[in-house]
Amino acid sequence: MTQSPLPEVGEDAPEVPILDLRGIVKHFGPVEALVEASLIVNAGEVVAIVGDNAAGKSTLAKIVAGVLQPDAGEIRIAGEAVTIPNPATAQKLGVATVFQDLALAENLDVTANLFLGRERVLPGQFLLADGEMEQTARRVLRDLGAFIPSVRTPVGQLSAGQRQAVAIARTLIGEPRVVVLDEPTASLSVAQTAEVLLHIERLRALGLGVIFISHNLNDVRAVADRVEVLRHGRNNGSYPGGTVTNEELIAAITGAVRKGPHLSAYRRDRK
Repeated sequence: MTQSPLPEVGEDAPEVPILDLRGIVKHFGPVEALVEASLIVNAGEVVAIVGDNAAGKSTLAKIVAGVLQPDAGEIRIAGEAVTIPNPATAQKLGVATVFQDLALAENLDVTANLFLGRERVLPGQFLLADGEMEQTARRVLRDLGAFIPSVRTPVGQLSAGQRQAVAIARTLIGEPRVVVLDEPTASLSVAQTAEVLLHIERLRALGLGVIFISHNLNDVRAVADRVEVLRHGRNNGSYPGGTVTNEELIAAITGAVRKGPHLSAYRRDRK
């Protein structure tokens, strides 16, 4: 049997998205939460998802995270069709998610939170590899550009911004390919928000695909390479993060227009 030729590798070779959602449908009884929703995320790209309340943003995030399963549609990771029946499978596929509640144990220190449920043990023993976990905790926080006084500080003693940094740093434990951040700047001060946006930029610099869900359009425009608008569970516009205006996004979010001037004009230049 003759094998099909392999695609040529070079500058003109098409980029395979790290995450590709196609025609995602999700119902909750008679409510249509997502209707033929699609999303593409490339490695080293921050894609923001915006929309009004009940637009389907968190539902889409939970499907990617394996918390919910779609009623129809296809999910591809690095070009391979996959199913994500639970969060454990999502982690194995390289999808890490930070939800709004952060899910941190405030009585445990930073290191323990980073490795909660994934503790490392010494070879052939039943003892925790504390030194190894502490060293890794310092490294991931450094990679993220996060300042924490000590990785042995209880999380309950940290500021809101520092707790958010710990939750984001936890996504770097393992081998993540996509990081989903659901409203990471909500209820933060201006200074703390700036720190979180820097963390998002560091995730991009590490080559990860980032999904940034937010109501704050200024935050979105500050870091997103691309902004996807959801309205009533449907895609309602795709915009370049660097040049789209708040007015254009508000129009697409509220349905004042079906298509903004940037829709379909977006093309990301790969360097």
